[in-house]
Amino acid sequence: MQSFIDQSVSFIENHQAWAGLVVGLLAFGESLVLVGILLPGTTVLIIVGGLVGAGIVQPLPVLLAAMVGAALGDTISYFLGKWLGRGVVHKWPLNRYRREIARARLFFHRYGFAAVFVGRFFGPVRATVPLVAGMMGMNRRRFQIANILSAVIWAPVVLSPGWLVAKGAGSLPELDATSLFGLAVTAAIVAAIIVAVVVIRLRGKRDVQA
Repeated sequence: MQSFIDQSVSFIENHQAWAGLVVGLLAFGESLVLVGILLPGTTVLIIVGGLVGAGIVQPLPVLLAAMVGAALGDTISYFLGKWLGRGVVHKWPLNRYRREIARARLFFHRYGFAAVFVGRFFGPVRATVPLVAGMMGMNRRRFQIANILSAVIWAPVVLSPGWLVAKGAGSLPELDATSLFGLAVTAAIVAAIIVAVVVIRLRGKRDVQA
């Protein structure tokens, strides 16, 4: 995993014109069922935020690509769930991830629309909630509203910690690279939790609405 992270960041840093495409693919994979469970995309995107803050990578292409990639990944996962149905969890390769899917089903059953929105900000269910939403027959329009809105918010949230650290690095000379990265990860988790709490409070507990 560390090798993948290092190579991805190095490629983006040395081929800045491809930064948007690479970030889009990472965001897409991070949101895609199964792939998102294994892909350390969030870690790379946080570091890319640092490259943006350092002026190495242009922010707009990266931000837009992250939004589009995330929305597309969830959309494909949703339609896979809708097309394959509930029985797909008993077939390979999803039968190897029954615990993750069961967790996503419980989360979705409890919060419905809000689960699709909030789920993007939590690693354990990010790559499975859209699949479950399709399996459970969630209305397509409602899903896409939650999907697109969450992608628009998630992209700057996941990139901003690295950006803020890069911008403030000059005033924090006593921190080494590891400490700065830890600060970035912590900031991302805090931001995601804040968004989750706000959305859940606004939406409340809801059953699935077909």
